[in-house]
Amino acid sequence: MMFPGRATLDLLARLKGRRIIVVGDLIADEYLYGKPARISREAPVLILRFTDREVRLGGGANAAHNVQALGAHAVPVGVVGDDEAGREVVALFERAGIAPDGVVRAAGRRTPVKTRIMAGGYESTRQQVVRLDREPEPVLPPDVEERLLERLAALGRDAEGFVLSDYGYGALSPRVFERARELARPRGAPVSVDSRYDLLRFRGATAATPNEPEVEALTGAELGDERAIEKAGRQVLERLEARLLLVTRGSRGMALFERDGPVTFIPIHGSDQIADVTGAGDTVISAFTAALAAGAPAAHAAWLANVAGGVVVMKRGTASATPADLAQALGSEPGSDGARSRS
Repeated sequence: MMFPGRATLDLLARLKGRRIIVVGDLIADEYLYGKPARISREAPVLILRFTDREVRLGGGANAAHNVQALGAHAVPVGVVGDDEAGREVVALFERAGIAPDGVVRAAGRRTPVKTRIMAGGYESTRQQVVRLDREPEPVLPPDVEERLLERLAALGRDAEGFVLSDYGYGALSPRVFERARELARPRGAPVSVDSRYDLLRFRGATAATPNEPEVEALTGAELGDERAIEKAGRQVLERLEARLLLVTRGSRGMALFERDGPVTFIPIHGSDQIADVTGAGDTVISAFTAALAAGAPAAHAAWLANVAGGVVVMKRGTASATPADLAQALGSEPGSDGARSRS
């Protein structure tokens, strides 16, 4: 099986304008930058002199940003608080050309914020020192859930694909998941799930994109070799009642499981010297789902997701992959993906 760069670029062109609904937990990723100054006299800790602050779209918001960056039409559906972080998320959507019509603003609810403290000089690589998470209650109030369902119903009728991004903050309740499946069914639109803590709750989705540690946690098996991955992946696929399972394996690439097909092992694209894995899973599910929505075979959709993920992990912080990024990455490939299928 081979996917030359030209074929993948042709697939990338077919993503343009595809309407993809991204339902999930919308997070503000905050970065606080500081230059090391001295050791504190109060405690044996480093003192940083503040230099800059940056906020990026995180979680489901990052997945939507990735869909849009790839050339598809992203429609985010989720909840933010009526607070400064929520306003920043909405403003970032608008700056990226993404309409926030599906974003519910809930008074009295906190917008999830992940604050990363980054230390480094002006001419050195800045490293994450610590992360502070500010989190809302894990369950939406009934009235907020109703408003979310209304937005999803109004915006999702003509969707060509659904990305469900579950970070455990309540946006993907059982009712929201079922509504997404109902909306997808008439058009046969793919429904893909990325769930950090409760993947098996999403039985009946088209596809899921767990990482290797998540598969280990679900099966209780140590994935030391490809045979163990095959057995565990098949088990998760059956329990999910899904058609596809794309397991991300870090520097070892990916493994694609198809209910009616072989297991395909895909090597990592690009360098295995990874700069930052933050948000890489959002990129993978976005590219994979958009490609499926464009009619790509599962293996080609997985290859596109693999290339996009390889681009993003070479960037610092929460990031997205653009068509220009992918064209550059594909231009350096030898002409074959090196994927291997096993029945």
